[in-house]
Amino acid sequence: MAGRIEDYALIGDMQTAALVCRDGSVDWLCLPRFDSHAVFAGLLGTEEHGFWRVAPAVPDGTTPPPADRRRYRGDSLILESEWDTPRGTVRVTDFMPPRDGAPQLIRVVEGVTGRVPMHSALRMRFSYGRVVPWVHKVGDRTVAVAGPDSVWLDTEIETHGKDLTTYSDFTVTAGERITFTISWQPSHKEPPALPDPEGALEATVDFWREWVAHCTYHGPYREAVVRSLITLKALTYAPTGGIVAAPTTSLPEEIGGVRNWDYRYTWLRDAAITLSSMLRTGYREEARAWRDWLLRAVAGDPENLQIMYGIAGERELGEAELDWLPGYENSGPVRVGNGAANQLQLDVYGEVTEALHLAHMTGLSRNDYASLLQLKLIRYLETHWDQPDEGIWEVRGPRRHFVHSKVMAWVAVDRTIKLIESGDADGPLERWRELRDDIHRDVCEKGYDKERNTFTQSYGSKELDASLLLIPQMGFLPPDDKRVIGTIEAIQRELSTEDGFVLRYPTAGEEAGVDGLEGDEGAFLACSFWLADDLAMIGRVDEARQLFEKLLSLRNDLGLLAEEWDSRLQRQVGNFPQAFSHVPLIDTALRLTASGAYGG
Repeated sequence: MAGRIEDYALIGDMQTAALVCRDGSVDWLCLPRFDSHAVFAGLLGTEEHGFWRVAPAVPDGTTPPPADRRRYRGDSLILESEWDTPRGTVRVTDFMPPRDGAPQLIRVVEGVTGRVPMHSALRMRFSYGRVVPWVHKVGDRTVAVAGPDSVWLDTEIETHGKDLTTYSDFTVTAGERITFTISWQPSHKEPPALPDPEGALEATVDFWREWVAHCTYHGPYREAVVRSLITLKALTYAPTGGIVAAPTTSLPEEIGGVRNWDYRYTWLRDAAITLSSMLRTGYREEARAWRDWLLRAVAGDPENLQIMYGIAGERELGEAELDWLPGYENSGPVRVGNGAANQLQLDVYGEVTEALHLAHMTGLSRNDYASLLQLKLIRYLETHWDQPDEGIWEVRGPRRHFVHSKVMAWVAVDRTIKLIESGDADGPLERWRELRDDIHRDVCEKGYDKERNTFTQSYGSKELDASLLLIPQMGFLPPDDKRVIGTIEAIQRELSTEDGFVLRYPTAGEEAGVDGLEGDEGAFLACSFWLADDLAMIGRVDEARQLFEKLLSLRNDLGLLAEEWDSRLQRQVGNFPQAFSHVPLIDTALRLTASGAYGG
């Protein structure tokens, strides 16, 4: 059985990622890319769907205990797990070296004290746990082959096969190091080169040390900020600059529910705000790579802008259900692909334009096509901003005139006007100033409830929406505007959970609500960070700091956050780790640091 979501650690090589549980089991790994089929899919099913556990040996039929201690080695993605046993202490170091050839997952077993019996169980199942590979020996190496894929196991320890699983039993003594490496290779090619685990470990340490050294944030929340930045870097597909929203699919927003989606793609919104955070913390190269990815993905067709693309810019992300997988804690269906890719979400025009604007303002080298793209996006918005859409939360119900979508359309026009005013682009300045005023007036007249002194989720509705918290952050209205303060206070009253975190919007329990889905969901962590930002902006800085530090306490022991928090179960829920949670963590830390609102 899979562990709790927060029981997992992330390791990765900036092209794919694995999740390692406290008990030493790798329960999720897609090869060779984030969006490839999983070779270990036990996270969404059972051990029959693939896993790889390396842990102290236990009597047959019992589960290894969780590690007594685990940590990342410094500021890196190198995971160290330690077990104290009656016979001594053992450490397992798990990592994926940044690629220079075949993708590898390396596990180093090191004796710390005594003599500890160890057990490795490797069960590879291709195509998300559906296909049993042909496993055989090639010299001293073990290879598993299924269709186009092959995975090679290299270790100095003897292995044996039983029950379609590869086992190793050995004892590690103090000071001894034993290594295991699996490497992926297309099955029609020659075997991958023999691994050099110790050399790969040294290179991985050097990579992360050098990368983290570029961070320009040195405030009181540096540990949380750096861990979030490392996580965001791990979610970046290095060959193209695309950024996945999360490395997983179908981890549920409600345990046992149907709100299970594939997040292994590049949302323009998520990627844009990720790059904004990286620019603010010194990572210009990632911003440049994402801008280049954006220009390739959108190409010459901004009128058909998708809300998400594949990590190399693919447009076809057809959604399907994997009925042989029961889902995480029986939360079905398990989905791959994402049918929301073709939704109309007008807010993405604002997020993309804001990211391009920030890149320009922070001195990123000029790209003429980026400016041209920005102008094309506004020409599209000129005739489409007043249409209903599916909104930021990708509702699968009827389209509506979502207030946040209109606000972000205003942002897109406003930032483009600033680009023209700076002399770096040409456009119909007066016409677009009128357009900016028209959108602003429309939102204030149709999206604001005077009686309750709050903006609403959509025109004519009574419901609230946490995305309204972005109104002051985007500069649509100043923080001291009574309508902004009223909206913040209304969201605190109507969308906050008992422990003070924020829901995205009201759901309808057993019946489908505005999003067209049954069931409920947890508090959305990004929205809770937005509330902390707003509280700081309106002068309630102590309250903002308290909320922020309460949010930090939700991170698992390795500093990782999923998408949501289930206040009833006191558990993280949703895909993990989630870029859309770690980005606002960074932004709020920067804001609170600038305001001096942090504890001693």
